[in-house]
Amino acid sequence: MQPEDLVRDHTIYACVTGSRAFGLATDDSDTDRRGVYVAPTALFWRFDKPPAHVDGPLPEQFSWELERFCELALRANPNILECLHSPLVEHADATGRELLALREAFLSRRAYESFTGYALGQRRKLDADLRTRGAPRWKHAMHLLRLLISARDLLRTGRLTVDVGAEREGLLAVKRGEVPWPR
Repeated sequence: MQPEDLVRDHTIYACVTGSRAFGLATDDSDTDRRGVYVAPTALFWRFDKPPAHVDGPLPEQFSWELERFCELALRANPNILECLHSPLVEHADATGRELLALREAFLSRRAYESFTGYALGQRRKLDADLRTRGAPRWKHAMHLLRLLISARDLLRTGRLTVDVGAEREGLLAVKRGEVPWPR
């Protein structure tokens, strides 16, 4: 069985993530698709296990095998949590709906460390941009702020909201470089 077959034939949950789910899409935004598949049991009875993730088969599509997806969700991986909470669900079979029903169980205090850790990663990218290019890539600054807003709201409410809502225009202004960056 080819990896693409796992995604095509065994996907339990699929959604749109990225700028479209965040409410930050512009005319030139791509469509990031993420999903979860359940590999058939027989594939686990071999020396070579099924892949933990598959890139494709569609452009900008990435899927995880359910076990790996849950491991990452338990670590409060922001990409995984945002996938689980995406407002743009394209497919959810019965097992996918069970996974969605459990999504709140994956929210824990670990989210603070993981979201701020990802935000620090964006900050490091900004610092590297300043060193190598002399100016920040504004998209990195926007994502740093978006991650911190998500972490703040999650800590305040106990809920993860993916769409940035009222923060949209301010974040897009940062992305366009309209907000000064201290040097």
